[in-house]
Parts: sequence; C-alpha cells; structure tokens
Amino acid sequence: MPANLTPVYYEAEDRFRKAATNEEKIAALEEMLSVMPKHKGTDGLRADLRRKLSQLKEAATQKKGGKQVDIFHVPRSGAGQVVLLGLPNTGKSSIVATLTKAKVVVADFPFATQIPVPGMVRYEDIQIQLVDMPPITADYSAPGQVGTYRNCDIIAVVLDLSQDIEEQCLVLLDFLESRKLLMDEQTPAADDQGNTLGKKAVCLCTKADLAPAGAFEFARKSFDKPIEYLKLSTQTGEGLDKLGELLFRKLNIIRIYAKPPGKPADMESPFTLPVGTTVQDLALAIHRELAQKLKSARIWGTGVYDGQSVHLTHVLHDRDIVELHFA
Repeated sequence: MPANLTPVYYEAEDRFRKAATNEEKIAALEEMLSVMPKHKGTDGLRADLRRKLSQLKEAATQKKGGKQVDIFHVPRSGAGQVVLLGLPNTGKSSIVATLTKAKVVVADFPFATQIPVPGMVRYEDIQIQLVDMPPITADYSAPGQVGTYRNCDIIAVVLDLSQDIEEQCLVLLDFLESRKLLMDEQTPAADDQGNTLGKKAVCLCTKADLAPAGAFEFARKSFDKPIEYLKLSTQTGEGLDKLGELLFRKLNIIRIYAKPPGKPADMESPFTLPVGTTVQDLALAIHRELAQKLKSARIWGTGVYDGQSVHLTHVLHDRDIVELHFA
C-alpha cells in the first residue's frame, strides 16, 4: 500500500536531514509523525521514525532512581495545560510563582529555570495547569523542549515590555514558525487526517510597571499574530486577575455539574469538556461502559427549563447541571 505522504511531511523530512542538533531532529521527527497519514502503508515507516525519536530523546533524559526519566514530559493536570515560552529574565517564573504554589526559582540571572515546573492556576471552580519552562535564545533551546510545547493545549508567549521588544519577537517567532508550533494561516490546528499541528497561543506582556509609554502597543504590532495579548505586572498585580478567564476562554471548554437522581448536584467539582459536548459525550467521559446503558437525561441550565428531559444528542453549555439516567 502506498504511503501517500503529504508535502508537509516532506518539508519536515528535509528539516530532519539538514538538522544540526538533536533538538532540531527531535522537532522534525515529531512533526513527521504528527502529519503522517495513519494506514497500513505507513506502519513500517512510523515504527522506524519512533525508534529514531526514542534514541534521540535519550539526550533529553536524566537518571533518577535507576530509571530513565524524560525531564520534558509534563503530565497533564487540571482543565488544560498552558506552557510558557520566553527569553531569559522575561518574568515567566514570576508569573508561575505569583499565581500558583509551584516551587519555582525567581532570579535576576538567566537560565535559573532548567527544567519544566508545573503549577495550578485557579479560575473560579476549576484549575488550569501553568508550566514554567527554561528560556530560549536565538542560538539555543534545550533538547526535548519542543516536545513540551507540541503536547500542550496553549503556548503562552511571554514578552518583557521593559526589554528590547523587537529582538524578543524575532527570536520567538523564529522558534515557533520554524517548528510549525503556532496555529495560523499557514499552520492549521490539524491536517486532513486529524493529526494535531499548530497550537493556540496567547501573549503575556510582563513588567508593565517598568515599561515605557507605548510599549504594549508596540509589542502587539511587533509580534503581529492573530492572538490575544494581556498586559501584566507581578509587582503591581496588573492583569493577573484577568489571566484565568483568558486561559479558560482559549481552552474552549465548558463546565458540567453532575446531579445524581434524587440528590443535590455536585457544584464543587465540575467536569471540564470541549465546547460542543453532548449528553452522550458526557456519559462517555464519566464511564465508557456505563455510557452504553444511558437511557435519558434531565438538564438545568442554558436554553432549557429546569429539569427538562433532553435527547442524548443535546449539546451542553457552560455551567449546565445534568442528571443522567441509566437502564
């Protein structure tokens, strides 16, 4: 069976052949695997690429308790995973330290953060994972670091408004575009086979208290991507109260509260599911085998009267309360 590889695959393959570092090879291989059509004709090639990728990732591992641990693999937690990207001393660690309980190193010297450090940001009744990352420069990013960005939900680009904004934008855009990490006109969220490509992004403009007049507007013009921008200061607190809402919106999720029949709804621990989720999808998220026995549902929420019985294909909305009935 022919492989029917796409032009995007061959572009990534060319970058792999020309790559000078392991990190560049890892990034190219990960993209080749993500855009490769999934059928019998590509099974052998896929296995070969995975072997190569595994070997290259040895450079991004460290020994811990006698086992090999990928230091750039960050297990997902909460309603979504947001990973920070920025140059040295742009305020990434300060954001994580201020908004979460994570033990990050906040320092005035570069490369104080050497491995990913996850923390949890609370937004109303859910938590969103925010991951501090080692900085990048025009000449260096840590081997394996691209994988963390490729596997997250949102990339949070961090721009320091008190430093050279134009230089930061050049480095960040080159990093994102050369690895096809940013979802835009050239790189969609997924290809025709449903493989993930570009990621959503937001831009966090830090040190607003130290920024010259017009710096925020200049940053938006310099980065020049169709994303949302937020001006922050961990010293004055400016913008910090808006970050949770911004991330929740960009994650494109809803909160659903389960109500057992005859009992009050659990309003403290909602399920977080993608926008467009149906009653049947909710049942599958709760328990796949139990979902096969789903008979009916009642809803309190948007577009229905309290306790209305709905079809299993009914599309749910944020903050709906759902009572599922099983056969």
